[in-house]
Amino acid sequence: MDISKLLVESMLGKFKSEKKWVFQALHQLSEEDISWSPTTESNSIANLVSHIRGTVRQRLETVFYHVPDTRDRDKEFERGLYLTKEQALTLANESFDVIIQVLEEIKASPELLVRQPYLNMPPLTFSANNNQSTLLDMMVQMVREVHNHTGQIMYIAKMRKGQLQWQY
Repeated sequence: MDISKLLVESMLGKFKSEKKWVFQALHQLSEEDISWSPTTESNSIANLVSHIRGTVRQRLETVFYHVPDTRDRDKEFERGLYLTKEQALTLANESFDVIIQVLEEIKASPELLVRQPYLNMPPLTFSANNNQSTLLDMMVQMVREVHNHTGQIMYIAKMRKGQLQWQY
């Protein structure tokens, strides 16, 4: 039994589940709901979806697909950030699809888990990872971060709608 493949399979299951919950919540919300924040200091669902997308681009796409890091983290947290429902769904879909694709690649080559992709790069900023982090470290951090933000999205959605309809 290959423990690394079991670990990656577990992560895949978690992200597929998170994607399902985020999509079910977003589909039940209006555009006003998506851009609403509970307080002036709180994030909206638009902020959270934008932040997840920026995190995935910066932490995964730059490493796996050599996409330039053009992230504007401050913009992700702008007060009053407005996204249409379609934009929010697109950002969420892109984020989860990239995460799942990366995990599928790691599953096919589990030795990637010990790779240190940032070792010879400039110091990381705004990241829980550092230049010595392995892909395993990065993916565990991604599980934690996306799970936290999924919970925030669901909580805000419930604040706006009260009861949400879930398909299990």
